[in-house]
Amino acid sequence: MRSVLFSSPPNNRYEVLSNKIVQVEITDLAFDGKAVGHIDGKVIFLDAGLPGETVVAEIVRSKPRYNQATVREIVRRSDARQPAVCPHFDQCGGCAWQDLAYEQQLFFKKKQVTACIERIGGLESVNVTDVIPCKETFRYRNKMEFSFHVVSEKEFHLGLHRRGRYDEIFDLETCYLQSESANKIVHIVRDFVRQKKISVYDIISHQGFMRFLVIRETRQTGQIMVCLVTNFGDLPQVDVLIDTLVKEVPAITTVVHWQNGKKSNVAMAEKETVLYGPGHIEEVLLDRRFRIAAASFFQTNSRQAEVLYSAAFELLQPSADDRLLDLYCGTGSIGILLAPRVGEVVGVELVPEAVNAAKENARLNGVKNTEFIEANATDFLKSVTQTGEHYDVVVVDPPRAGLHPKALKHLIELNPEKLLYISCNPATFARDAGLLAAAGYTMSDVKPVDMFPHTKHIELSCLFSH
Repeated sequence: MRSVLFSSPPNNRYEVLSNKIVQVEITDLAFDGKAVGHIDGKVIFLDAGLPGETVVAEIVRSKPRYNQATVREIVRRSDARQPAVCPHFDQCGGCAWQDLAYEQQLFFKKKQVTACIERIGGLESVNVTDVIPCKETFRYRNKMEFSFHVVSEKEFHLGLHRRGRYDEIFDLETCYLQSESANKIVHIVRDFVRQKKISVYDIISHQGFMRFLVIRETRQTGQIMVCLVTNFGDLPQVDVLIDTLVKEVPAITTVVHWQNGKKSNVAMAEKETVLYGPGHIEEVLLDRRFRIAAASFFQTNSRQAEVLYSAAFELLQPSADDRLLDLYCGTGSIGILLAPRVGEVVGVELVPEAVNAAKENARLNGVKNTEFIEANATDFLKSVTQTGEHYDVVVVDPPRAGLHPKALKHLIELNPEKLLYISCNPATFARDAGLLAAAGYTMSDVKPVDMFPHTKHIELSCLFSH
């Protein structure tokens, strides 16, 4: 990987070479994607390496229960190791598992889901099915966000974060998670900013103009949105940029300008202006059409979202007269897809723009048995439990933090017959699953779905029922 420290395999499982330089056999992958080994019975987490490999590593942090280390050399390589196709693999923080054979990625993702359920949830004998693989292991993302970063007085980068660093951006040449069209857009925008000598926002001085480039594209309809995020002010010669973008990438149907003057370095809008096109794109999921604005939440892998939802709905098996509550509903995709199968859908979402988008998506699809409400999920659940309102089925698709403890408490008090839980974080899912099981709910099989090949992330669905 880097400088060679040893050229021959070790004779023992590990060998302490100095206080900080160690030779260790990797035995597992942790939930966060780090490699795992042991030194004198103490766990060591490494920033690289695969199970079955022996590596030389430098301990960079020592804690009472574990050490953290940086791999300096691979002494013995795993048979599951494969060449990474991306030229940025060694520096990018994105596809950390790109050098691991895909079948092994699925194996370790299933293993991690099972471990979370057993260790965090305290649950045994829960069946975790094999991970449903993604047919497209590259070019699958429909949204990518790139940062502008000041390198020197005259130089800047436009790209992604260096692995393990929030304050460093490397200049992107190509990304295998997005389409070739999206890669071309990155180059066009970067060249334009350089040629026109437009200033780039400095996260230290908080001066400068260009901040982020966000690209969204649909897989089924082939539409592309370009969102330019800047400090406050007008984009210089924006007509020239738009003409160039649309000429070079005809699939671009809209260009949006977000202005953000806040010091926090997040791609968000205090003011939005549509520079070209309708200001949204449209995607098709399971024969339903969804309108996506620049700020809309939408599953990042469109085609695999259909697989995730189909697997979840197969577990749910709703009845035609069910009253369904869709919590954390976002732009309404789950509720709208389930609406033809149930009597009524009530969606709850905190973000007002998402609620408006959900209503528009229901109208777009001619769905009339839905109601979308702007509210905090915890407050809404507290209110309906106090009034005695009944829902036969509840669907939750919470953020990575999982259900708020009070929301879960009120949800148990609501006592629906079925609860469909869709999760992007096995750890918080396992925590909530343990509490639901303690409240008398029975778990179905847990169905993991790989939405993000070459990364540590995994989504899953599970049905809880009385």
